[in-house]
Amino acid sequence: MRIQTAIEDGERILKKNNIKTFRIDAEILMSTSIKKDRKYIFLNLNNKLCEESIKIFKKNIQKRSTGKPIAYIVGEKDFWKYSFKVREGVLIPRPDTELLIEEVLKLTKNKSNLNLLEIGIGSGCILLSILKEKKNFYGTGVDLSKKCVELSKINAFNLGLRNRVKIFESDIDNFNHGKYDLIISNPPYINKIKLKYLEKDVKNFEPILALNGGLDGMSVIRKVINKSSELIKKNGILVLEIAFNQKNKVVKLLEQKGFYINKVLKDLANNDRCIICTKR
Repeated sequence: MRIQTAIEDGERILKKNNIKTFRIDAEILMSTSIKKDRKYIFLNLNNKLCEESIKIFKKNIQKRSTGKPIAYIVGEKDFWKYSFKVREGVLIPRPDTELLIEEVLKLTKNKSNLNLLEIGIGSGCILLSILKEKKNFYGTGVDLSKKCVELSKINAFNLGLRNRVKIFESDIDNFNHGKYDLIISNPPYINKIKLKYLEKDVKNFEPILALNGGLDGMSVIRKVINKSSELIKKNGILVLEIAFNQKNKVVKLLEQKGFYINKVLKDLANNDRCIICTKR
């Protein structure tokens, strides 16, 4: 079977199963199956595939047809300028979250030797991307999930950051290591009742722990704000991702804990997405 024929067969199967990105997904899965980049594929569409490559490709197409996110199938996801290992049980990095990276780099443009904390490190994509850009910053990550801790350590090693980051498995309520110049968090903020309305790729495969914000979507955010007020230095900065409809509630909580609101950033869809504040 030729590469082009296999891709077209894969596209038909994915389209039949209502996978919206059927064309690009089939190409990515072919790339993964034969361990070649997409440029190679486009230049060699008439090449014949070996039986093993066909078998791997068909298996991956079947997985994707169930709605399993492509990042979990290929085992990695590009974020910011880097490629991060991902696996089931760890939230897949989102493009909107790159907004946090951009803002932190602006805020720290002329600063050095800062000590950063990420609450809920997940794959490590936020904290590790910042550390790659700022060579004299040091980071600490904390996560309740053992899978997240293990994976973020792997990504730190792959990015050459093992000596500049410490990662702990802990509930944030029980974490009391150090004081920080800057704290970042992208906590679970989806209302528990609304989880069932998420896209099937998300609700059926991604970890509920990383999505479930409790009955009002604010349960973890409250913990993050409370702990940040204890761990942040005076005049330290908190960068917090929120849901589009949470700004007023979150601002009120932050002000009660002694934070001054610097600004609220909007995402690619023009929704409120990130609050920047300073500890008085």
